[in-house]
Amino acid sequence: MRVIIKPDYDTVSKWAANYIVYRINKFRPSATRPFVLGLPTGSTPLGMYRELIDLYQKRKVSFENVVTFNMDEYIGLKPQDKQSYRYFMEENFFKHVNLKPQNIHMLNGMTKDYEKECSDYEKAIRQAGGIHLFIGGIGTDGHIAFNEPFSSLSSRTRVKTLTDSTIKANSRFFDGDLSKVPTTVLTVGVATIMDAAEVLILATGENKAKALKHGIEGGVSHVWTISALQMHPHGIIVCDKPATKELSEQTVNYFMEIEKNNF
Repeated sequence: MRVIIKPDYDTVSKWAANYIVYRINKFRPSATRPFVLGLPTGSTPLGMYRELIDLYQKRKVSFENVVTFNMDEYIGLKPQDKQSYRYFMEENFFKHVNLKPQNIHMLNGMTKDYEKECSDYEKAIRQAGGIHLFIGGIGTDGHIAFNEPFSSLSSRTRVKTLTDSTIKANSRFFDGDLSKVPTTVLTVGVATIMDAAEVLILATGENKAKALKHGIEGGVSHVWTISALQMHPHGIIVCDKPATKELSEQTVNYFMEIEKNNF
C-alpha cells in the first residue's frame, strides 16, 4: 500500500486529479481499447472533479475513450432527483467533459429487480475488461462505497441498508433532514472494488482519522472495510495531514520519507 500525505484538501484533490490524468494518458485509450475508471460521489471528491474539469479544459486529457462505472446509487431516487448520485455526477463532472453518454454506467435506483440490476452491473464491468483505476472515498466508520462495517470482504454489487451514522452524515445533502435520506442503496461490493487493477482512496479531514488508522495500521477486518486495501497489490491512499492525526508518528514519517520523490 502507498500512502500519500499532503498538507490539505486542495493538494489532495490536485494530486488525485493529476494521477488520474497521468494514468489515462499513459494508457493511451482508443475506441476499441478504452480506459475504465471507477468513480465516487460525496463531498470528498468534489475538489478532484473540479481539478479534472480544469485539466480537460486545458487540453491535458480527453475522456472521449474513457468508460466510467460509479460506485453506488440510492434506491428510490430518480436520475433527475437533485439528491441522486446520477444528478450529482452530471452536475459536478459528466456535463463538463467529453465523456460519451454510452460510456457512462450507473446503477438504477428505480429498478424493480435489484438482483438483476446488480448482476448486470457486474457483467458490464467484466465486458468492459475490468476497471483499471477505481477511485473511492472513506466513511468515518471506515466504509468504502456503501460497504458498511461487517460487510463481507468478498461482496459483490448488491442492496445494502445504511447505518444510522451514514444516514446522519449524508443528511447534509438533504437539508439536514434525516427523514429524507434513503435508507437503502445499490452499491458495488468490496471484492468488486478490489478486482480493479488499481484502487485510489481519498481521505481528508480529522473526522476520517480513526478510520484511516484502522485502514493502515490495523489488521484486515470486515469491521473496517477500508482495511481490505491492505490486500490489494496496487492500493493507494492519498490523505491530508488532519486525517493522519491518529496514525503513529513512525507511520507518518515512514510514508513521508519513502514518497517524498514520487509522483
